[in-house]
Amino acid sequence: MSIQPKAFGQSLESSIDSVLMKKYVSSSPGAVVLVSKKGKPVYQKAFGLSNLESKTPMVTNNVFQLGSITKQFTAMAILMLVQDKKLDLHDTLNKFLPDYPDGKSITIHHLLTHTSGIRDFTKIKGLNDIATEELSAKELVDFFKDGPKDFPPGEKFEYCNAGYMLLGYIIELVSGKSYGDFVKENIFDRLKMDNSYYASHQKIIPDRAWGYDQKDSTYVNTRYISFSIPYAAGSLMSTVDDMLKWQEALNNNVLINEELTKKAFTNHTLNNGEQIEYGYGWHIKSLDGALSHEHGGSIFGFKSMGVYLPGQDVYVLALTNCGCNSPTEITREIATMALEYFRK
Repeated sequence: MSIQPKAFGQSLESSIDSVLMKKYVSSSPGAVVLVSKKGKPVYQKAFGLSNLESKTPMVTNNVFQLGSITKQFTAMAILMLVQDKKLDLHDTLNKFLPDYPDGKSITIHHLLTHTSGIRDFTKIKGLNDIATEELSAKELVDFFKDGPKDFPPGEKFEYCNAGYMLLGYIIELVSGKSYGDFVKENIFDRLKMDNSYYASHQKIIPDRAWGYDQKDSTYVNTRYISFSIPYAAGSLMSTVDDMLKWQEALNNNVLINEELTKKAFTNHTLNNGEQIEYGYGWHIKSLDGALSHEHGGSIFGFKSMGVYLPGQDVYVLALTNCGCNSPTEITREIATMALEYFRK
């Protein structure tokens, strides 16, 4: 997509082009990058290849695995159930899983904010042994539930995929639907995110970008993993266009009311009152003096990063198809460029 200078300063467009073309070259796995202002795309381009074997160029409507950006959707699904009075943020885990160790002291809020004390799933021994297995949500939770806890709930912030897996299971128990079906019916379909999916190796997904990694400076197809493993912490797929629809729905309280939306973007605190720089599914940070809601994602073969600046209504998103070339810093750099431009 070529942006006309009247819509977006040509010098700024050129600046963004130059940093992206250096990072994502035409013969390698690439990226799709979107910048929007007030809900309208002002920059949207694709770089590199979506498939190395066929040398297929990346296009702006390619579908990528989101990795941990999935957590935004899991958090929103929980808040939708809160709005429908089917659960409460102060509900304890044992209400849904009576036999969960220490479940009486861990709340939905703790799971959403990574303050539960549950050990992160990626640190659990034996993970590689189940990586290709198709597990139910219950089987996945049973795999890690009896492991040691790292700290009492609310005492620390420590990023925890297991907490979001538990939230996915709670969504299933409360709604009576699979996590994937709940998200599709209540979020994707409702927002007309027609190119967003719960990931599948079997399903034909038009314009799917293939994932790669690097080994000894050579690109390789990424390893196979069952999507039942990352589950509600990392198994969704989308495009930059659909993700802009998502951001606009958040801005306009389409799925939940304003009060619950504020809770999602509150910088929550520990038991001692210390702020954790995390809301419900988003990091709450600062970028060049501006409030920033952001989150990245990483899953075999893919990395992603999204930054939203609410004060300026600027959204920057980068989706990439190699685990070797993180877009985190470059997305924040582009967001800073846009911030400076729109402050003029």
